[in-house]
Amino acid sequence: MQNTQQVKIHSEYITLGQLLKMTNVIRSGAFAKIFLIKNQVYVNDELETRRGRKLYPGFIVRFDDIKIEILKGI
Repeated sequence: MQNTQQVKIHSEYITLGQLLKMTNVIRSGAFAKIFLIKNQVYVNDELETRRGRKLYPGFIVRFDDIKIEILKGI
């Protein structure tokens, strides 16, 4: 069973590293690179290794049993 979260952003985009920190997957941005090396993270079903990958509303990030949907905040 997959744990689905929804994250609302108020800017045009956020980076993958910011998302991992915002959702408490990592403690700080410094851990993003290590996390991406040790875990398979998919953005829109494509394997992603760049912590600076821009994530826009409508994107879906998946890793382990977690699915995160990026939504546009008002």
